[in-house]
Amino acid sequence: MDYVNSDRTGQTTLPTAIKILIAGGFGVGKTTLVGAVSETKPLRTEEVLSEQGVGVDDISGVEAKSTTTVAMDFGRITISEDLVLYLFGTPGQDRFWFVWDELTLGALGAVVLADTRRLADCFSSVDYFERAKLPFIVAVNCFDDAREYSLDEVRRALDLDPEVPVMLCDARQRQSSKDVLVALVEHVKGRGLTRKPEPVR
Repeated sequence: MDYVNSDRTGQTTLPTAIKILIAGGFGVGKTTLVGAVSETKPLRTEEVLSEQGVGVDDISGVEAKSTTTVAMDFGRITISEDLVLYLFGTPGQDRFWFVWDELTLGALGAVVLADTRRLADCFSSVDYFERAKLPFIVAVNCFDDAREYSLDEVRRALDLDPEVPVMLCDARQRQSSKDVLVALVEHVKGRGLTRKPEPVR
């Protein structure tokens, strides 16, 4: 795919590159979303769950999960001829949170993936981005065995500000994942935010 464009004068231009974070709790589907939507082979830093994580990592509700992201996932998607998104999936466990400050630098916005079976796992991500003043949306990943809740119920449960968009998605599906990213870009544009997020310490 050609990432070099020409403007009206015929001069070569490059598309705008935007850094986006994909966050959420352990096993919520961050790696799946990045892999589903990336037009390049995604970079993954997954490791097999080991005995050291027993009693440390809460896998209730996702007992079948055998690997975990220990640094980040990385992928890229072209939204239009003048806009390319670079996706950084964050690690889900608390013990890898020291990575978050570095990943957040230069990001324009974030997607918080939610699993209604483990909704409380979203609280730390929501709190982090609120403190960092980084615009974000919440995307409820629709797992086959999860109980269905209305978007208003999810909003109330997470105590979100009214302007934070909440939507449904299937992280396995490319178009659904792309719709989430487009919704985030529109949310950021609608708020007129272009400044970098503040560091969270």
